[in-house]
Amino acid sequence: MSRVTELPVTARGRLAVLSAHLAAATIEPSELEPILEPLCLSAQGVVPPPGNLRGPLTIVDERTGKRYQVQVSEEGTIKAADLKKITTGKNDKGLKLYDPGYLNTAPVRSSICYIDGDEGILRYRGYPIEELAERSTFLEVAYLLMYGNLPSESQLADWEFAVSQHSAVPQGILDIIQAIPHDAHPMGVLVSAMSALSVFHPDANPALRGQDVYKSKQVRDKQIARILGKAPTIAAAAYLRLAGRPAVLPANNLSYAENFLYMLDSLGNRSYKPNPRLARVVDVLFILHAEHEMNCSTAAARHLASSGVDVYTALAGATGALYGPLHGGANEAVLKMLNEIGTVENIPEFIEGVKNRYFVLYLVVHQLPKRLHIETIIYHLLPVLTSGSERCQVLGIVCTKTMIPEQRS
Repeated sequence: MSRVTELPVTARGRLAVLSAHLAAATIEPSELEPILEPLCLSAQGVVPPPGNLRGPLTIVDERTGKRYQVQVSEEGTIKAADLKKITTGKNDKGLKLYDPGYLNTAPVRSSICYIDGDEGILRYRGYPIEELAERSTFLEVAYLLMYGNLPSESQLADWEFAVSQHSAVPQGILDIIQAIPHDAHPMGVLVSAMSALSVFHPDANPALRGQDVYKSKQVRDKQIARILGKAPTIAAAAYLRLAGRPAVLPANNLSYAENFLYMLDSLGNRSYKPNPRLARVVDVLFILHAEHEMNCSTAAARHLASSGVDVYTALAGATGALYGPLHGGANEAVLKMLNEIGTVENIPEFIEGVKNRYFVLYLVVHQLPKRLHIETIIYHLLPVLTSGSERCQVLGIVCTKTMIPEQRS
């Protein structure tokens, strides 16, 4: 039996459901291939985005009778500034766009991510999310998102080493975390610690060193590896603070997801090995959440970075946006929901309550469009977890009854 179940259940935070209740036997990656193979497409075989939409657009202002022509880009966008020339007279400063929530505004041209919810498409750098979830690790996907291509074997080894070398955090950061009240929300702790990194790494702070981190590839790459390495360590320390336990140093001989779980659950036992099943699911969840176009956090980070501020302050702002209940707070609500359901016997009552709007159903994925396959990926991963834990059975049955169309009734 996995040592996860042998640990004392001291965790009381948002990860308690996962860290204390999920236990299963070893699983090999090959076991997942038959399950997810039907979902997989090649990066070259997917439906491409819409074709070239470039051309002139003629606008007739019915107020004045004037005609204006603006250029439409190949992606089907126009420059907002082009509308300034549409005026009613010399005292009119031009037409302006009003778009609360940026529902129809594109602030940047990007090839990183493509989403078409109506057609069920989510791609990272051209690769379908189904294929990446089956065949790749989170660090492979992170490399793909950062640099545009999947790494070779040697590039991946160098990348994993660079990230692992930055997994330790300064003692001063741990002291800051320990100084925060023990009942503070882990996201608040994470925001504080992430912001404090800027003073511990002045090479990333243009105000202190005068380096333009956003134009120097060497400096930028170092910060990317540093952030990826330190984020799980800080997150684990924030969780352990809530649980009343000391921070645990990372173990560089483990995978990215395994190391995160090790810091959460090992109690400092260097021989502890995380549950491989749980590590695989965590890795897939990291992949599913790695990129989602211009979401609230991404917009916040870009807004701050546009001022030239250091990377860590910008990232702290993005993390603060994720703290909001309308953004990252939905994942926390899932764990609270599972705690409230409690046992398998309570699921029928909960499902009926959802149908009658007495209860709210929260999901661990992005807002679900009509045909996006993320929910199917998660559903097919559930057998990996459901061999013995009642809490996992709760998750599995709830997902089956609410996320898979043929099971909804």
